Amino acid sequence: MKVSDVIVNCLENEGVEYVFGIVGTETLDLADSLSKSKKIHFVNVRHEQGAAFMADVYGRLSKKVGICLSTLGPGATNLLTGIASAQLDHSPVLALIGQADIERNHPESHQYIDIVKLYEPVTKWCTQIKVAQSIPAVVRKAFRLALMEKPGAVAISLPENFSTQMISNAPMKVSTLPNSVPVMEAIRAAITLIHKSLKPFIIVGNGVARQNAFPEVENFINNLLSPVTHSFMAKGVLDKEHACNYFTFGFNENDEVLDGINQADLLITIGFDFVEKLPNEWNKMKIPVLHIDSLPADTNEFYPVEMELVGSIKNTLQFLNESKLPTKSWEPVGNLKERILTDYQINQNHSKPTNQPFTIENLLHIIEDDTSENSIVISDVGAHKVSIARTYQPKKPNRLIISNGLASMGIAIPGSIGAKLACPDAPVICITGDGGALMNFAEIETANRLGLSFIIVLLNDSMLKLEVQQMDKQFGENYGVTFNNPNFLKLAEGFGIIGKQAKNHSEFRSAFQESLQTNEKIVLIEVFLQN
Repeated sequence: MKVSDVIVNCLENEGVEYVFGIVGTETLDLADSLSKSKKIHFVNVRHEQGAAFMADVYGRLSKKVGICLSTLGPGATNLLTGIASAQLDHSPVLALIGQADIERNHPESHQYIDIVKLYEPVTKWCTQIKVAQSIPAVVRKAFRLALMEKPGAVAISLPENFSTQMISNAPMKVSTLPNSVPVMEAIRAAITLIHKSLKPFIIVGNGVARQNAFPEVENFINNLLSPVTHSFMAKGVLDKEHACNYFTFGFNENDEVLDGINQADLLITIGFDFVEKLPNEWNKMKIPVLHIDSLPADTNEFYPVEMELVGSIKNTLQFLNESKLPTKSWEPVGNLKERILTDYQINQNHSKPTNQPFTIENLLHIIEDDTSENSIVISDVGAHKVSIARTYQPKKPNRLIISNGLASMGIAIPGSIGAKLACPDAPVICITGDGGALMNFAEIETANRLGLSFIIVLLNDSMLKLEVQQMDKQFGENYGVTFNNPNFLKLAEGFGIIGKQAKNHSEFRSAFQESLQTNEKIVLIEVFLQN
């Protein structure tokens, strides 16, 4: 059996359903082998960055490893941004990258770059195949590392000269990753620490979403009844109306939740990653920390760990919930909850928005009102991402996808493809600015070819709004952050999808509700907000 066939067999053995990518000369044999697979669908995309974003969001939602494929040189470099994004957001992704023949690795050579050196800083593990017989072991290790806490990106470079070699190696057995829990002595010490505290404050992070520890976290919160805040990527763990919900923190400006954190005498962090927000930005007072996570805490003077519970978040919280946890009900002074609801524009009257300006916040209220609890909202990066993180309240956890670690523009449209393939029965709403949309707009053709349906809410203001705001504030003027846009309705028509426009609340609500009923088409709603 030739090497490319063995690779496909290994992917099938791991349960792979989709490979996103672009075929090049160095990966022709792998494409030929994929064409014979009855289990794997190869999704040929329009740009390698889109392939990596698709694999990222697919991996987050499916809890499987998302696979992307590129050829050498420019294919590998195009893939890099999406791989770095997956790594920083802890999404399980495997990049398969074609490479030149081994003998071309030393002299200066056409399209040759050292892929391993290029990818090592942005992956958990990157390797080049040097012995064909090692492929089953290398692929198994890659999947294991991609899924192992904390998940992330891995990459395998495939030199062209190995593709047609004949080997007999079979795929390796897939083994379940072990679960670990803290020793009971640590559990008891953590309970004692909670007993001693008067005002604990709970911070819920991305690890809770990764490990599906939602029921356990909610039970823990209901036992303690202490205030809770979420990182951008953990929104939806608590119901919007829950008395302990103090919503989201992690903003560069006007982060109201910090007032509550500063009043605490113990911070209980659950599955929180430093990439979500460095502690020196939210724990300047160096309040003691009870660290609950899959890995030990990083060393940081603004993260003074009093006690660590390291292991499976689900299992750790189960042990804590089975113990006699004390109720620690308290409310931060200064009417903080009402201030957050008002300043973040969370609890407004949504039923009659026509008397209010047509802003991103009011648009989000319409989306929140009209979507089901299973709906997935994917935010691109820009000023609207900050508004979504503040205002929009998903009805379930892991139903708001935000690129937070690398914060890369352009993720939303290809990410919607990954989301729809991972969750085909869930409505998907992509919210993107005109800047981010045009970075990967070509992937609409990919989505249309696949027969997918989702809604694209495109905010058209002909500027990079966040940068405009920042430059105006700092310099009193802006430069190099505005542009002209194409006719998006004609562009939608050219791509074979439905195009609509909305310039006020009633037009948007009507267009959005109609689009939700259009189950077999992609709909683009071009929105003109009032600045």
